[in-house]
Amino acid sequence: MVPAFLSWRHFAAAALIAALSGGAPAAQTDELQEANQLLKQGQLDRASERVDAYLKTRPKDARGRFLKGIVLAEQNKPSDAIAVFTALTQDFPELPEPYNNLAVLYASQGQYEKARSALEMAIRTHPSYATAHENLGDLYAKMASQAYDKALQLDKGNTAAQTKLNLIKDLFSASPRPPKPTVTGKAEPPAKVAVATPKAPEKTAVAPPGSKAPDKTAPAAKAAPKEAAPKAEAARNPDEVLRMVNEWAQAWSGNDVDGYLAHYASDFQTPKGEPRATWESERKTRIAKPRKIQVVIESPKVVFTDGNRVRVTFRQNYRSDTLNSSSTKTLVMVKAGDKWLIQQEKVGG
Repeated sequence: MVPAFLSWRHFAAAALIAALSGGAPAAQTDELQEANQLLKQGQLDRASERVDAYLKTRPKDARGRFLKGIVLAEQNKPSDAIAVFTALTQDFPELPEPYNNLAVLYASQGQYEKARSALEMAIRTHPSYATAHENLGDLYAKMASQAYDKALQLDKGNTAAQTKLNLIKDLFSASPRPPKPTVTGKAEPPAKVAVATPKAPEKTAVAPPGSKAPDKTAPAAKAAPKEAAPKAEAARNPDEVLRMVNEWAQAWSGNDVDGYLAHYASDFQTPKGEPRATWESERKTRIAKPRKIQVVIESPKVVFTDGNRVRVTFRQNYRSDTLNSSSTKTLVMVKAGDKWLIQQEKVGG
């Protein structure tokens, strides 16, 4: 399987297929999408059969060949996958994805120089290909760790090399299972999330004995907001909202299907308008299937639209055995008792 220090960007396969499908007949595109879906579901033999059938009539098709390489890699046939991706780099040298996937396969075999050359070619063909840049950084870090380790073997007292090696090991150490998501950003301060600050009630003068009693309509009647204010403040607590978002991501990362689904409101609006039962069935399959999932939430912003509704926007980084992706996500949440539940979920701002 792919080493932890080098990212396997499975979504690149889908992206490449989509990018090259612009002029392809709909039937052909559907065939590949079906094979890709079988791959995501872990049905590797069926996915391989569909791709092979597709390639029988279109042996030079880049989309089909690329997907074939992905299937072979997932079937733990790295040599066959390397042959497929190498041929793609020769026939389609302008595509960066085959170079990137070659690098991942070479790295899994400890062939770091070949991996480096493949990543540099990916970047040369597409300088803005972020995945290749990230993988190259991971690869250099791995090679550095080997060099520091060798230095320590030759000089056990080299504290500088030991410190650097420890830093790299900390950076790439495996997360405990289930991996815990982290919330790296902070909620907006009260003024930015529309948390109203009630005015302090005016003080009521106390009349001395024997004097005329104060007017009952005077400031004493304004004491009521003093009680109401804490409740309004509590209803608009951004930390409480982020705690629920964090628990939702933790359940997802821990393959806890029931805990994950418990964070959705009864009137949750499914993304495609499908029945709730259909959506839940699909989510159960996707969450339970990967052996390892990690969901990292970055830079969350909490905006209250009213006392019982809030919008949370953040950067979601998802990583599993078969898929790495990063996107902006927005959750619309509603207050139900003492919990904030997800009523709407969408990718984008």
